[in-house]
Amino acid sequence: MKSLKNNHKHLFFILLLVTLIPSTIIAQTSTGIGLKGGLNYNANGDYFESIGTNAQHPDRNIGYHIGLFGKIGNRVYFKPEVVYTSTKSDYNNDTFKMQKIDAPLLVGLKVLGPISVFGGPAIQYILDTEYNGISINDVENEFSVGLNFGIGLNFNSVGIDLRYERGFNNNEATFLNDNNIGTSRLDTRPDQLILSLSLLL
Repeated sequence: MKSLKNNHKHLFFILLLVTLIPSTIIAQTSTGIGLKGGLNYNANGDYFESIGTNAQHPDRNIGYHIGLFGKIGNRVYFKPEVVYTSTKSDYNNDTFKMQKIDAPLLVGLKVLGPISVFGGPAIQYILDTEYNGISINDVENEFSVGLNFGIGLNFNSVGIDLRYERGFNNNEATFLNDNNIGTSRLDTRPDQLILSLSLLL
């Protein structure tokens, strides 16, 4: 009787392994498309109220992002993304807001279990900018390029990653200051930490 119980335990253990191993393999070799979203802890570049004034450094603020991604490969993978991003930076009592489309082109490497590291260029297209409630139309480059790199955890079809993004070059917006007697300049280049939750479909 005891031997029969042990056999049942062994059979149950074998069935459990047979069930878990394929799902683990699928999780490790997943290729497809998915949805992602999360929070951005952002600061843009310096603000100069007029020529000759000292730079105002921004305080970081929380924004958000939502978008799509693709994933190709297993241990080494390619992960292109298209993401709508909304960010805010505070300068003294004023706020600079920006909406943009980001397109990171990432290459990743699985290093240990569910842990991977990744990095690559990120193309951004600025949709709209606003300083202190006033829309800014004169941005030097609507298209610009930056760098993304970070670390991710993937469990089955769910992933979470933390990355840093930085623009390569200054990308200034110019506009009349509050007194309408001079031109203000603000560097729209992103400098942010990005926390994302993703779901592979």
